[in-house]
Amino acid sequence: MNDIRDSFRQQGLVRPKDRRVLGGVCAGLGRRFGIDPWPARLLFVLLLLVIPGSQLLVYPILWILMPNESGAAAPVVTTGQPGTA
Repeated sequence: MNDIRDSFRQQGLVRPKDRRVLGGVCAGLGRRFGIDPWPARLLFVLLLLVIPGSQLLVYPILWILMPNESGAAAPVVTTGQPGTA
């Protein structure tokens, strides 16, 4: 399963930490294809309505397979304390 996640990560299919509603799947798909999360969610729902029964399978499978965004922690800004050189 790590091979699948690594493949998704290389392709840019990751679940972002921001702009999530449930699991971040649609936000990740939208980011990958260059659209905002809300239109991506709408297109995802419309696509799932066309394919009967897929609602119960596709989203949870993508939620499991898509890795979380592993952004580096925010850089720590150190300021000199007063009186130090």
